[in-house]
Amino acid sequence: MFRFKPLFFFATLSLVAASSSQIYAGTTSESGYQLPPPELQAVVDAPRGPVFRLGPQRKTALLLTLPGLPSIVDVSQPELKLAGLRINPRTRAASHFDFGNGMSLLDVTTGKLREVTGLPAKVKIAETAWSPDEHWLAFSIWVDNGVELWLMDVRTAAVRRLMADKLNAVTGPGFSWIEGSDKLLVRLLPLRQKELAATSFVPSGPNTQESKGGKASQNRTYPDMLKTPRDSDVLDWQLQTQLGFVNVRGELHRIGNAMTLIKSLASPDGKLILTTQLRRPYSTMLPMDRFGQLIEIWDNQGKKVKTIAERPMRERLPTGIDAVQAGPRDFGWRHDKPATLYWLEAQAGGDPEVNSKVHDALFQQAAPFDGQAQKIMDLAWRFGSVQWGNDNLALVTENWVKTKDTRTWRVQPGVADSKPELLFSRKYEDQYANPGAPVMTQNAMGRQILRTTPDGKAIFLTGTGASPEGDRPFLDKFDLASKQANRLWRSQAPYYEEVLGLLNDKGSSFVTSREANEERPNFYLHDLSSNAAPRALTQFPHPMPQFKGVKRQQIRYEREDGVDLTATLYLPPGYDPKRDGPRPMIMWAYPREFKTAEAASQVIGSPYKFNRISYNGPHAMLARGYTVLDGPTMPIIGEGKKEPNDTYLEQLKMDAEAAVDEVVRLGVADRNRIAIGGHSYGAFMTANLLAHTRLFRAGIARSGAYNRSLTPFGFQSEDRNYWKANKVYQDMSPFNFANQFKDPILFIHGEQDNNPGTFPMQSERMYQAIQGLGGVTRLSMLPNESHSYRARESILHMLWEQDRWLETYVKNAKPDSSRD
Repeated sequence: MFRFKPLFFFATLSLVAASSSQIYAGTTSESGYQLPPPELQAVVDAPRGPVFRLGPQRKTALLLTLPGLPSIVDVSQPELKLAGLRINPRTRAASHFDFGNGMSLLDVTTGKLREVTGLPAKVKIAETAWSPDEHWLAFSIWVDNGVELWLMDVRTAAVRRLMADKLNAVTGPGFSWIEGSDKLLVRLLPLRQKELAATSFVPSGPNTQESKGGKASQNRTYPDMLKTPRDSDVLDWQLQTQLGFVNVRGELHRIGNAMTLIKSLASPDGKLILTTQLRRPYSTMLPMDRFGQLIEIWDNQGKKVKTIAERPMRERLPTGIDAVQAGPRDFGWRHDKPATLYWLEAQAGGDPEVNSKVHDALFQQAAPFDGQAQKIMDLAWRFGSVQWGNDNLALVTENWVKTKDTRTWRVQPGVADSKPELLFSRKYEDQYANPGAPVMTQNAMGRQILRTTPDGKAIFLTGTGASPEGDRPFLDKFDLASKQANRLWRSQAPYYEEVLGLLNDKGSSFVTSREANEERPNFYLHDLSSNAAPRALTQFPHPMPQFKGVKRQQIRYEREDGVDLTATLYLPPGYDPKRDGPRPMIMWAYPREFKTAEAASQVIGSPYKFNRISYNGPHAMLARGYTVLDGPTMPIIGEGKKEPNDTYLEQLKMDAEAAVDEVVRLGVADRNRIAIGGHSYGAFMTANLLAHTRLFRAGIARSGAYNRSLTPFGFQSEDRNYWKANKVYQDMSPFNFANQFKDPILFIHGEQDNNPGTFPMQSERMYQAIQGLGGVTRLSMLPNESHSYRARESILHMLWEQDRWLETYVKNAKPDSSRD
């Protein structure tokens, strides 16, 4: 199943920008959505590249076309906010606004494109899934009154609606292949579901909460929680689901009774179904995934085979970023076996502070589940993931977030008493040492398993290939016995190229996505067994020719304490620093925490990627003559037992000073005309830099948090609570220093922000503080927008805001003697 994430895009789903002249207390300025200059509108309306989905047999790829951005009418449709979910009540599906509107099929061998026939007009394609044999493609379409299941015959490139019954897609796509390529497991709306009683506006009584004590717990500030008993009833009604099977001929068979279902997963042989249902009581403080759960196995006739677990509501977790609830969790099927269940069991009470040699244990049990469970391995850290291969091969990764450690083990799940073998161990922030991720393939049962060489002695690894010269994606063959990697291929300058899928078990034939500064990503076929050059499968044109000539440069510089930093510098077309002199600049950044200075100093990104001019960051301002510094690294380092945030402000100021000094030294920025901006934690950074430095003439802060007492149980990687690290929380809160803002700052926030910790109130209160103290500021709240902004009107308006803000306070800023 795939939620749409375009392989390449020129506008992503979150941007806002800036505003105009100073406004005063109690006043409002322009009403309605505004349009930015035409050159900025062009960035928003540029064509988007297709989604590429390679079939499991590697013969055919789906190219899914994407329309323009949704309108504010689409984004403003009714939406339920329940227990951390956002639900479209008309379709009984998770809120979704970015759909495909067309399909074509690409023959991987010849590069020939075939158009798909039979799609409805103005179609909204939500999810797609290849059948294991690549003969079929199942996909869902949103219609006015629900979610429909459709099927494509790949041989004829024709599509048809598979059944009239609607899917329940509130907590998942609602369909998955089962028993190979002939049948799908579907989650259906109940046939006869009683409507909820009409809501009374007269309350039946107070809504109460109570705590009966216990140990300190780690409950962060979550949005969209349940508030009333009525909310609980609505949630149950929305989740009511009946399971069923439908074959490729459209014959539907419903099984079992309707239930409050949040997850269903068929065993690889299709004979059993693992179901997870909600159990009351519900919480008004926690998201749905921490509610009580009943986990059962059913047969394919809808009869219960076994109750696997009854998990209570996880109201209290131990403190610490590596904490989990005690007991069994994360149940799933082994992908390489017909019906073998696996799960985790937390040790030491799930408490990371307990000194224990084992913190997790991985178990398995085969159907009919009447034998003793087999322990596959003990884990000293917290379980991260497992990739199944066969009885002699599976890869298990464990992590310890607190120390940023990660290890990958080879286990033999079918060999009793076998010992795990360590394959990789590193700090996961150390990208230079990243061995890559294993290449997977789909087996006959339609499940992803490890792709091995024909003799089973080696696997394949792909990765971004971070290095001092930038990212250089690679393909390796990794020998499981010697634990040595043999590099088969590596991306070469002047291109940035990454492997999308292997076409054979030797690793000699594969499909890549290739791009360069002036070339948008296209798909290429490689054959290492011949001397032939890679062959282009597609030839997509540049989406915005007006930006040809943008100069991109990866720069390296050093901050005061010797830590090396990286950034990507963009210069407008036709601009020559020596001839034209320094320009006004906008920097856009996002701080990150590290445990070592070595990892913080590593080069990030590639100088050979396509110049994506996106409204998501600062790049659009190149069209207005600004120079851009994108992603200047802002590391916050805590070596050894030191916590990064104990010196957050000192390090942040060093990071920013080093970036400013470097762009001034290069002659591409005027020291007195530089703006700083960021989204979410980048907005928090922006406010802190304007509160504690005079490095920038103005700031743009989108969807941030500014008062850390409102996120008292941790934020980002800070796992100490407010009462354990009070000074850190206070010092890091720019709200506490609102009286120190001497340069203009623009706040933008979605009125329906769904991100934990960044409630809209954060921007409202920060604006009120600065405004009340006489500072220059502006607040723009976007109706019906979440943490990421989606509507075309919203994004165009934000570019208008950004342009006016920067034109007023940066490009045309008057000399300020107070900065000297």
